[in-house]
Amino acid sequence: MHLSPPEEVLIEAFRRLPPAAARELSTLAQRLAALGPGASINWSDSWSKSDLREYTAASLRKLDTNEQEEDR
Repeated sequence: MHLSPPEEVLIEAFRRLPPAAARELSTLAQRLAALGPGASINWSDSWSKSDLREYTAASLRKLDTNEQEEDR
């Protein structure tokens, strides 16, 4: 199979990753491929107010859970 230059760069970068990171990247690539060609992905680096509220709430829940486990 012939690889294009961008594919070769990607494969070489993938091979240099530690095994755990390679598995994580492979899983992400599979998830992205499963979205299909018509899927829209928002790659924005900025977080909406809703994103921040959800993240804050989840972080606080996780903190509470961890503190309760430490108290046991």
